[in-house]
Amino acid sequence: MSDTNSELKSLLIQALEQQKLSISDDQNEQLIHFVELLHKWNKVYNLSAIRNKKEMLYVHILDSLSLYPFFAQNNIQRILDVGTGAGIPGIPLAICFPEIDFVLIDARGKKVRFIQTVIAQMGLKNVTAIHCRVEDYQVEEVEKFDRIISRAFASLNDMLNFCQHLCHREGQMGKFWAMKGKIPEEEIAQLSEGFKIEHIDKLQVAGLNVQRHLLQISMTS
Repeated sequence: MSDTNSELKSLLIQALEQQKLSISDDQNEQLIHFVELLHKWNKVYNLSAIRNKKEMLYVHILDSLSLYPFFAQNNIQRILDVGTGAGIPGIPLAICFPEIDFVLIDARGKKVRFIQTVIAQMGLKNVTAIHCRVEDYQVEEVEKFDRIISRAFASLNDMLNFCQHLCHREGQMGKFWAMKGKIPEEEIAQLSEGFKIEHIDKLQVAGLNVQRHLLQISMTS
């Protein structure tokens, strides 16, 4: 491992401790590998406005892993990361939860090609990349998703209306997880009929002095 990678790994371990998260050494290595690939291909594909590896670690990896505690509370088998961009938060979460199937969808071909490169180079067996507009994406009933996650995809109503046909409904299992900065009061006030906010949770991201929240939303009809 290079000196830079060793420093990144040390920073990652410290930050995970601050976030009270425990993952394996192999998973730490994989997360650093993903940062390396993102940094390398960012020069070609312009995947992220973040250019510095350390900043990528905090803004992309640790922000993604702020969702980690919510997985322990649920029996989740399939997740859709909609508008995934460079694979955020899907790739970091898939590394930490290899038993869960992740589908990462984006309408921008260059970003999906990058994710396919990551899948191949890192040997990720639980990740599928889809190049498609989410409103055009169709799956069989048995393939619908337990959680649909968006990090920077669209407004709440756009996310819910574009994705509701993909959400698992049996026993009210399926839910939407919208990652936001400040609590989007105006979007919440304009929430479409047929949806309700179940929880608004403050997310803790080590090394970032910003507001982060998770909105957990369910369908009522």
